[in-house]
Amino acid sequence: MDSTDDPLAEQARHMVETVPQAAALGFRLVSVGGGRGSILVPWRADLVGDPATDVIASGVVTSLLDHCCGLAINSSKGERFPTATLDLRIDYMRPAAPRADITALAHCYKMTRSIAFVRAEAWDVDSTDPIATAQAAFILHGASAPR
Repeated sequence: MDSTDDPLAEQARHMVETVPQAAALGFRLVSVGGGRGSILVPWRADLVGDPATDVIASGVVTSLLDHCCGLAINSSKGERFPTATLDLRIDYMRPAAPRADITALAHCYKMTRSIAFVRAEAWDVDSTDPIATAQAAFILHGASAPR
C-alpha cells in the first residue's frame, strides 16, 4: 500500500507500525478505508505460545483484533482520534496453522455519538476459515467524536 498521497493511509500506517505494542508485535498495515481496516502480524518464533506447536499465541491474536478494530473506527471517521475498548468478545474457533502469519480485518458498522461498534475476523491461510472472530464496542473520546 502506497500511502504517500493518502493522508488516511499515512495515519493508519503510523498507528499500526509505531504504537509501541503494535511495533513490538511487528504489525503491518494491509489496507484501510471505508470503515474497514486490515492488519497482518508475521509469524515469529518469539510470538509462539507453545513451542511444541509453532502457533502464534492467542494473546497476540487478541491484540491484533483489538488494534484492527481501532483502525476501522479511525477509517470510519477519516481521521485519528482517541478510543478506548469498552467491550471485546473474541470467539476462538481453531488454532492457527504452525508458522503462519495472521491477518485481521475489522469493520466499523455503526457509530453513535459516544460509541463505535465493530466486527472483526482473523485468519491464517484462508480468509473463509477464520481462527477467531470478534465483536466489540469502543468509547469515542474528545471533540472529534461524531455528533
